[in-house]
Amino acid sequence: MAMTAGYKGSHDCEKNERRSIRYRCSQFPTVQEVLHQRPGWVDVKDDGDWDFIWCDVAWLRENYTNSYMEGHVRINHFPNHYELTRKDKMVKNLKRFQKSLQKEEASKCDFFPCTFSLPSEYKLFVEEFKRNPGSIWIMKPVAKSQGKGIFLFRKLKDIMDWKKSNGVRAQDAPCSEEHRDQVESYVTQRYIEEPYLINGRKFDLRVYVLVTSFCPLKAWLYRDGFARFSSTRFSLSIIDDKYVHLTNVAVQKTAPDYDPEKGCKWQLQQLRRYLTAKHTREVVEALFTEMDNIFIRSLQSVQKVIICDKHCFELYGYDILLDQNLKPWLIEVNASPSHMPSSQEDFEMKCRLLDDTLNVVDMEGRLTGKEKRVGGYDLMWNNGPVYREDINADTRGSSFVTVNTHLGCLNDREKQLCQQQLLKPFPGQKRP
Repeated sequence: MAMTAGYKGSHDCEKNERRSIRYRCSQFPTVQEVLHQRPGWVDVKDDGDWDFIWCDVAWLRENYTNSYMEGHVRINHFPNHYELTRKDKMVKNLKRFQKSLQKEEASKCDFFPCTFSLPSEYKLFVEEFKRNPGSIWIMKPVAKSQGKGIFLFRKLKDIMDWKKSNGVRAQDAPCSEEHRDQVESYVTQRYIEEPYLINGRKFDLRVYVLVTSFCPLKAWLYRDGFARFSSTRFSLSIIDDKYVHLTNVAVQKTAPDYDPEKGCKWQLQQLRRYLTAKHTREVVEALFTEMDNIFIRSLQSVQKVIICDKHCFELYGYDILLDQNLKPWLIEVNASPSHMPSSQEDFEMKCRLLDDTLNVVDMEGRLTGKEKRVGGYDLMWNNGPVYREDINADTRGSSFVTVNTHLGCLNDREKQLCQQQLLKPFPGQKRP
């Protein structure tokens, strides 16, 4: 299958006189809506060459290696994105990266819970489990989402059924890579037993990071995001209640008392205001700086193993959990964060996010390459930290990476896009 989309002749010479940008999109309604409303973008369905594709990971797996792409073509996944987005590989890469750092720097990578791959690391897990009797652990499939297959346990016998269903003991696991991928389908992770609660309920954060290159690393952080709340008050007395412990919207919307009009989300601006009022601005600034550190260190952990194809970009969905001491923990990273809206407000936020993602990817060739901000995105890393203008030079060498980010701050994207002449009205719309 050849993917030879493009304009004949020099792409650079024609980018300002280009015809329509031809795109294809998998079954993502919100993404399709945004692409459809981009001026000059045309949907070619499945029967034509294209310049841009927004595909799912299954399509990528089946088609990437058999495809030829001209220089200007863009695709929304790196070929081995799973090095960061599959739970077992993410932890493996983070552990390796942590070991490669000096002691002081390595201490800044303690942002992921103690985790083991099963069954291959079962013996190591048992040793750790016995050192902390009574602690709670959580089991997760390595390649599933929306809370599927997750359960909590306190006793080793609670996972015997899981071991039997896998049919292979850890010490008997074969060497075949194909078979090993089938066997090692779970990770077990120390559960954060004292999460930060609001109104007695657990929540986590969904934050969006856009990577346009891994070599060199170039990453953008979006100002908007949201906190996802559980519908039931937090308690450790019952660990098999998914509505208490799992904040996934796909899980919470099935709760008996779920109200679709209210939903179970706060926008990050709302959360940041709440935390600032309760803990002071300085404390919250330190918290968000620690989250910046998570984004950068995690990307650096896979920088040497990701296949850095110039045609690719990736919009990652980071899941961050806060504990009662306001320490952020990286729970997982998603390669295909859901763009299905849970409310009108959520729909509008995700449309802005997707539209600004396309602005950064810049199929139209309107950017200079020197921008530190595009719409709601702030450039936080460009082969090195991109510092905020209000950061004192003396703090730039600190162990934490203090970069050009404004997560949860005002997102005046329309004003910013107008200043850059990037906000072009959709057909029938007036420019704001």
